[in-house]
Amino acid sequence: MDIPRMFNITESAHRIHDPFTPEKLATLGAALRLEPGARVLDLASGSGEMLCTWARDHGVIGTGVDMSELFTAQARLRAEELGVADQVEFIHGDAAGYVSDEKVDVAACVGATWIAGGVAGTVELLARSLRAGGIILIGEPYWRQLPPAEDVAKGCGANAIADFLTLPGILASFGQLGYDVVEMVLADQDSWDRYEAAKWLTMRRWLEDNPDDDFAEEVRAELTSEPERYVVYTREYLGWGVFALMPR
Repeated sequence: MDIPRMFNITESAHRIHDPFTPEKLATLGAALRLEPGARVLDLASGSGEMLCTWARDHGVIGTGVDMSELFTAQARLRAEELGVADQVEFIHGDAAGYVSDEKVDVAACVGATWIAGGVAGTVELLARSLRAGGIILIGEPYWRQLPPAEDVAKGCGANAIADFLTLPGILASFGQLGYDVVEMVLADQDSWDRYEAAKWLTMRRWLEDNPDDDFAEEVRAELTSEPERYVVYTREYLGWGVFALMPR
């Protein structure tokens, strides 16, 4: 069980696998008013930066689940590095359908709502692990501005304009699911740069170290096309944010 190899290569040097900086991740943790001992479940937890830094800074405990063997290993190393390995656990596995044995204070899926078929399904999945009065975190893209044509949406990595909502639209959609939006922290173009542009150096170094790898041609094509595609499309049109929800 693993994620596509391209992601393991391009994001192998990332600690945060979303367009968030460490500062924004810290802002989110502070905004949630986390208390020592709060229990957090993070589905599709990547390299564990959210759980590990919140364990260090706020004293939370919790579990992360991710399909990437590499990212899960990096998460465990990060927990050791920050001295919080006794507070957090990382499971290499499929987050789809995962429900915590013990109810949690925060149930999160930040940037991977595909695990349950979209936002509505992921909110429903996370709610199964949530204690009364707890908070759900959803990380999701939205349109900063509506693309003028379907080919622009595809340039942003969407299949169609209808794949994403505007920011007002996504906030309204949470209400339609029966949830209050109680906090949000949004990416900006600088944090998008740190997520996307950091991949390019990683790809270049990987190509230098693996010139004869069967996958090198694909990585070379990705490195050649991605910088221009990103600045023309994603950087201009696509937003991203983490939204904190509580059931009404």
